[in-house]
Amino acid sequence: HVFEEMQRPGTPLYNIKAYLPVVESFGFSAQLRAATSGQAFPQSVFDHWDMMASDPLELGTQASTLVAEIRKRKGLKEQMTPLSDFEDKL
Repeated sequence: HVFEEMQRPGTPLYNIKAYLPVVESFGFSAQLRAATSGQAFPQSVFDHWDMMASDPLELGTQASTLVAEIRKRKGLKEQMTPLSDFEDKL
């Protein structure tokens, strides 16, 4: 979501400000530089976060899919470990 575009006065340079979800940011720098033959480069700053409307424990939801993708990328089992595995068994 681009929310500001501004040309720097007296130069051919543009500043573009946009919100980019973290999950979509992986590889963004390389894609941008490839698409512009190395003439553009990103500068990223964390701005905010939002709660997802879906439940990550409910299969098929957007949150569940996102959690599964993150766990896969990190080399973890895609299935989340049940909370009971962490409870004291004494």
